[in-house]
Amino acid sequence: MTETSNGDPRVGLAQKRTGLAVFRTAQALDRTTLAWVRTTLTMGTFGFGMIAFFRALHEEAQTPAAARLHHAAIRFGEVLVLLGVVATVLAGVSHWSSLRRLERGEMPRAARWPLSVAVALFVALLGMAGLWSLATGR
Repeated sequence: MTETSNGDPRVGLAQKRTGLAVFRTAQALDRTTLAWVRTTLTMGTFGFGMIAFFRALHEEAQTPAAARLHHAAIRFGEVLVLLGVVATVLAGVSHWSSLRRLERGEMPRAARWPLSVAVALFVALLGMAGLWSLATGR
């Protein structure tokens, strides 16, 4: 064990452990960001899939109900793609900000409104709007 200038070998060990803790935290941030990338890619892919599916359905059945469903699905798909892009950007900004705090020796902070809660609330509101639209026939 290495002794420091004050003669206490525990100080060097504590510094090594602190460095490893920072490394583990940075790795956890990377895993979280990659999970967000997977999630946002899924949202975007689902949005594009909805658009393509309902476009094909509309081409097969040329009825006013199919047209209304097609346009609603297009709007929903577009919102999902947009939500995926925005969430990806926010996840990247959050990751970058947390890494900078670690590099400065500061503790990363948990957001008051984590991205996961914000996205979940937005998707829930989007689902309720879709149900309302379906129920009212608009």
